Amino acid sequence: MRQHKESIFFGLSTRQFFCAVVAVGIAVAVYLLLASAIGKENASWLCVLAAAPMAVAGFFSYNGLTLEQFAWAFFKSELLCAGGRRFVSENFYYNMLGRKEADDFD
Repeated sequence: MRQHKESIFFGLSTRQFFCAVVAVGIAVAVYLLLASAIGKENASWLCVLAAAPMAVAGFFSYNGLTLEQFAWAFFKSELLCAGGRRFVSENFYYNMLGRKEADDFD
């Protein structure tokens, strides 16, 4: 199945564009706050590190899930609903025929 994503600006979806703008804002803020304190080169590296998570959030997709949906599903499956899971198989064919076990051949 093909998924259509509407682009609004430079071929980016609304989510991607919003995250890119926020990432640029974070980078500019980090640079302006830290350039005089730690030097321009170090501040530029911190800009990249600070803006990268927000930029990745806009483009992240895993099985059709956004980053927030994926993080919630991971948190829920690994922490909230974690625990022992017991596998119980059920043979629908034998249940449908009214048999209880697989070796009831008559």
